[in-house]
Order: sequence, then structure tokens, then C-alpha cells
Amino acid sequence: MSFSDRFKTYLSVFTSRRMAAILLLGFASGLPLALTGQAMQSWLTADNIDIKTIGLLALVGLPYTYKFLWAPLMDRFEPPLLGRRKGWLLITQSALALLLFFMAGVSPAGNIALFALCAVGVAFFSASQDVVVDAYRVDVTEDAERGVAAALGVLGYRIAMLTSGGLAFLLAEIIGWGQTCALLGGLMAGVAVLTQLIAPKLPFHERHSSGEFLRFALALLLIAGSVGLTLWLLLPLLGQAWAIPLALLAAVACTWLVAARVFGEWRQLAGFIAMLAGAWLGYLLAQQALLLLGYLAGWSDFSPDSKNNWVGLLFVMCELALAIPCALKAARLARFELLLAPMQQYFRMENAWAFLLLIILYKLCDAFAGVLSVTFLQKGIGFSMAEIGVVNKVVGMIATILGGIVGGVLMLRLRLYKSLLLFGILQVISNLGFWALAVFGKGALGSLHLPLSPETLRVFMNGKTITAWDGGFDILLAGAMSIDNFAGGMGTAALVAFLMALCKRGEASATHYAMLSALAAVGRIYVGPSSGYLVEQVGWVHFFEISMLVGLPGLLLLWRLKDKVMRLDQANT
Repeated sequence: MSFSDRFKTYLSVFTSRRMAAILLLGFASGLPLALTGQAMQSWLTADNIDIKTIGLLALVGLPYTYKFLWAPLMDRFEPPLLGRRKGWLLITQSALALLLFFMAGVSPAGNIALFALCAVGVAFFSASQDVVVDAYRVDVTEDAERGVAAALGVLGYRIAMLTSGGLAFLLAEIIGWGQTCALLGGLMAGVAVLTQLIAPKLPFHERHSSGEFLRFALALLLIAGSVGLTLWLLLPLLGQAWAIPLALLAAVACTWLVAARVFGEWRQLAGFIAMLAGAWLGYLLAQQALLLLGYLAGWSDFSPDSKNNWVGLLFVMCELALAIPCALKAARLARFELLLAPMQQYFRMENAWAFLLLIILYKLCDAFAGVLSVTFLQKGIGFSMAEIGVVNKVVGMIATILGGIVGGVLMLRLRLYKSLLLFGILQVISNLGFWALAVFGKGALGSLHLPLSPETLRVFMNGKTITAWDGGFDILLAGAMSIDNFAGGMGTAALVAFLMALCKRGEASATHYAMLSALAAVGRIYVGPSSGYLVEQVGWVHFFEISMLVGLPGLLLLWRLKDKVMRLDQANT
């Protein structure tokens, strides 16, 4: 194939309506995420909320971890008229826009409980949107376009993260967080409209029924109402330990006595509730077992609210580690087929367990080093937050866009295995930039000054010397963050393409992808927190050396699975 023909092929893929929809949905997926993370923390800090409350509100992001629990229901029951997946996209994106508009009028200092409830709602509908976006990308993409779809989805996602996690900070300096949140709500509303106009309509599954969805929605509202009423009445009287189990019992009673009369597949809802009850039981057993251990050992400060952060982390990890197996066991006992059938379908695949291990290991070096990157740059090297933010948002934006385009083109040419290997190596090498900063320090290669007006600089100054910025940025810092954004985006795109290859198009693609992507977050959740302890023991230089070594097992496993990954790619081509 000549260069001209190859260029026309690449251009036709990148400019197709399906790829435009995937880029837009990637942006929609990333937009709300920062609003339950760094942006929310900044908003709370600006309203003088105490640090303990800010730490507790970090838990509003849990729906992103547990989204695979309700993905089966979104797979099976589809809103009518708009086509497969698009109905759920309209519901989740409209809910996000409305919540952001409402949240803009809530003051954290005036009503922290209502603010926290809004944040939980944003996280829930954002995680639910992610479930549908991932499934839509799997269903709408041709096999040969999988790499481009993954690269464009990641590109849109990272641009949105820079928007809500970067540009939003600049806007908040000028107009405040409330109005900034309202603007982001308007942006999400616009995305919802564009999604319906641009995204191609997919045919419904043969089992789809409009009446069935309406009965499902009615049954779900009745159950949610019974749970909400029970918690509202009993939580102030009995506390969390008793109110939540009684709310689950109310949900079971409502399912059997009411929902069973209006909804033919009520047993699926019963299985879903049983799974939630299993997760709560596992959480409670892990917590009580650790409390008993602390009591028997005579440890006075051994509880989930311990002043020792490592004790609190131990509780969270053990609670998650027992909650998920208990949830799956309860799903089996209750015969929750909407979850069990996709799991059985996956594990019938050859090399299923080896692929799961590869998913965990592939991004481990990123999870290991990335969790402390800002802390390293701010406290370890001494850069101001303004300089870090500007370099990440300006230079990082350019590197992200270039990485997305280059990654998409290379994945069209290299296919899945070579892309995973090449981008995985680049991920490991990208940590050399931070290692060089740790070794040579600030100003090793000099600095550059951006020609910005005094009015623009005043936005970053904000009257505070601690965040003051004079328009200059460190060349080595810019290089390190550019390489990290460029390589990290390419590695994520390759992993997304791999997850897409493991998912089968059809009724259960949302459940498949949600389970696999939850597993991909294991490194960030369980390995990332250990980074702080390691830095205290070995220092920043050796820490980044170790972070590069941590990436090697994933590459070695990928090399061992070369033939299997290539067969997987060929089977789907």
C-alpha cells in the first residue's frame, strides 16, 4: 500500500462519525471526574472546611470502583426510542448537568451534608455514564478500528480532565467555584445534546422491550423509595450499624411484596439486592474482625478513624478485599444471572486468568509513581503549585493531543501486541524524567518565560505569595511532564484496546468492560498507597528507580503471552 493510500485510510478512520462520537464521549466521561476529586477539595478548602471532613468526602468516589455491580442492569434493561446505549447516555448526562446546576447553588460551609449528597450523586451518575460509554465504544467500533477508538477515547478523556481539573481552577480564581460549577453543568448539557446528534444509533437487542424497561424503572423507584424512607427514619435513631441492614431488609420486602407484582424479571432485582447485602456483610465482617484484633492486642488507636493514616488504609483495604468476594458469593446464591453469565462467559476464554494478571500489571509503574507525582514536585523539588498547574495544563495538553494522534496512527499499523509492548516500554522510560528531576534538581536545564500579560499573571498570583508565578517554567519539569503525558496516554490507549478485545459485542459488553476496568484499577487502589512508605525508606531517587523496575513484570508477562494476544487480536479481526 502506497503512502497516499495509507494516509487516506488513516484519514477516513479518524474522520468517521463513529470516531467523532467516541472522542466526544471520552470528553463526557472525563468531565465530571475532577469535580469529585481535586476540584472538590479546592472548593471545600476555599470554604474553610476542616481537613478531616475533606478527607472523609474523598470517599464519594467509591462508585467508580463498584460500578460493575449495577452494570448488568444497564446491560439488560434499555430505555426505549433512542437506540441501544443512547437512552442511558441521555439519562446519565442529563442527570449530571442538573446536579451540577443544583450543586452550584449549594455552599459547603452552609450545608455540608447537602453538598456531600450532591457530590455522591455526581460520582454515581458519572460512574454509570462510564459504564455506558465503554460499552458503546465496544459495540460501535469495527475490530480494525479498535486501537484508534481507544486512543481517541483516552484523548477526549484527558482533555476533559485538563478542562475540569485545570481550566476550572483558573475560572474559580476569577468567578468562584459556584459559578464555575454552573458553567461545567452547561457544558455537560451541551455534550448531552451533541451526543444524541452525533452518536450513530445502534439496534436494540432482540430481548429489548419498552414496556419491560418502564416496569423495571417503576420497580426500581419503589425499592429505592423504601430504602430511602427506612434510612431517613432509622439512621438518626439507630445509627449506621443497624439502619443499613434494616434498609436492605426493606428493599427485599419491597421486592417480594410489591415489585414482583409489576415486574416479570423481579428475581434479577432480588439478586442485585442480595449482592449489595453480601457486599455490606463483607465490609462489616472485615471491620469488626480488625476492631476485635485491636481490642485483643490492646491497641488504643486502632479503628477506621485512627489518627495513623496507615491504620485507616488497612481498614479500607481489608473492607474492600472482603466486600467484593462476599458480594459475588451472594450473587451466586441468589442466582443473579445478569452478573454470573458474563463472568462465566469470560472465564471460559482460553488464558482468562493470565489476561487478568496482565491487566493488573500493565499500568503498575504508572500507579506506583503517579500517585505521588505532585507531592514530589511540590515538596520534594520545591516547585509552586501555580507552575506545576500551568506546565501540566499547557505543555501537558499539547503532549496529550500529540500522544493521542500518534498512538492512534501507530495502533492502526502495529496492531495490538506490538502497541502494548512499545507503549508499555515508553511508560517505564517516562519515569526517567522524574528520576532526572530527583537527581539534578530544579533549574538543571534552565527555564523559559511565557510572554503573558500582567492581567493574566494576576490570575495565578491571587495575592498569595505561596502560589505566585512570574510566567517562567523549568525546562526539565516541562520535559518530564510532557513525556509522562505523552507516554501515559499511549499506554492507557493500548490497555483500553486490549480490554475492548477481551469484551464480546452483545448484550453483556457493559458488564464485561466494567469488571475488567475495575480490575485495572487494582494497582492504583492497593499498590499506590504504599508509595509514601517507600519514599520515606529509600528517598525519591531510588523510589523512581524502583518504580521503573515495577513495570518490568507486566512487560515480561506480555512477552510470554505474545502468541495468545496476537491470536486474540486475529480472532476479532
